[in-house]
Amino acid sequence: MADEPLGLTVHSLPVPQEALAGDAQRTVRGRVRMFAVLLVCAAPVIASYFTYYVIRPEGRRNHGELVEPQRPVPQLAAQALDGKPVPLPSLKGQWLLVSVASGDCDAACERNLYVQRQLREGLGKEKDRLDRIWLVPDARPIREALLPALAQATVLRVNGEQLSQWLQPAPGHQLTDHLYLVDPMGNWMMRFPVPVAQPDAAAVPGVPQGIDTVAAAKTKRDIERVLRASASWDRAGR
Repeated sequence: MADEPLGLTVHSLPVPQEALAGDAQRTVRGRVRMFAVLLVCAAPVIASYFTYYVIRPEGRRNHGELVEPQRPVPQLAAQALDGKPVPLPSLKGQWLLVSVASGDCDAACERNLYVQRQLREGLGKEKDRLDRIWLVPDARPIREALLPALAQATVLRVNGEQLSQWLQPAPGHQLTDHLYLVDPMGNWMMRFPVPVAQPDAAAVPGVPQGIDTVAAAKTKRDIERVLRASASWDRAGR
């Protein structure tokens, strides 16, 4: 067989500018895909907040005050009644209804805790999505008589000065004058006035004196609304 000359194919070298342009396009496509995935994952949360904050059918008004911008739970060290340290961010994963009062818990504090408990119980089957939290900003002892009513609540001692950097009362009020609603992602997002009745208000059977049942019912409706708005992405339990 006769020898044949070896054929050679000459390929041009890649142009640096073209290689860089290709890398840039691949980077952009990757970022677009990543953003699309994040958007799909966050869509239920965005939709529920949009429904509650933006869409107001029938001119609906809130009884509670929306906190804007929302304030994420700080890296604040708290302490359970048994002395066990509890990082405040560990409470995330549930809706939280928070009250703040001194450990000696005067009559106003007791009314506040009563309303807090009744609001949760009034949610029926949805109550497991909401935790009761009592934050105590001092070292004063808690009376033994209160403990049975706190069996299903979380009671934590916190530094009062640090707590005031997160939760804040309305102008002219104190931290103890409100109930605070925190979403499962740890954002304080709503503040309710404590439903205190006028001195001449008629007593309601079975309700401690001094509680405005109408205002309490309005607070309950607000909580029910946020629970309905978040039903597509929030489940009971952390």
